[in-house]
Amino acid sequence: MIREPALSDVAEYAYAATVEPSARLVFTAGSCPLDAEGRTVAPGDPVGQARQVMVNLEAALAAAGARLTDVVKTTVYVASSCRSDLVAVWEVVRDAFGDHDPPSTLLGVAVLGYDDQLVEVEAVAAVRAER
Repeated sequence: MIREPALSDVAEYAYAATVEPSARLVFTAGSCPLDAEGRTVAPGDPVGQARQVMVNLEAALAAAGARLTDVVKTTVYVASSCRSDLVAVWEVVRDAFGDHDPPSTLLGVAVLGYDDQLVEVEAVAAVRAER
């Protein structure tokens, strides 16, 4: 991950990432806050939904032979115009990645696809060939 001293260090993510030519790319669909039965988890609770989204994202990545530490880019969608909701969701996402800080885009949007859905995260991962 690339951090650039000429850019603000306020961002809690890297500004860019590179992928080595031998890596296999994994593109996820947006991970949603659904349980195994397809029900939206934690209606009205963006933080609770973000937790479920990250569990589901890890499962989708694992199915493709990848891990959160392989992620090179995320896009985080929050169905809210309230900045505090965006920040609260971002904190869950950031904490799930731990010390790994892929570039990310955080967006407040009007609506997401499932009933009561407030959060969605999509990711691109690069799995190194030597693994």
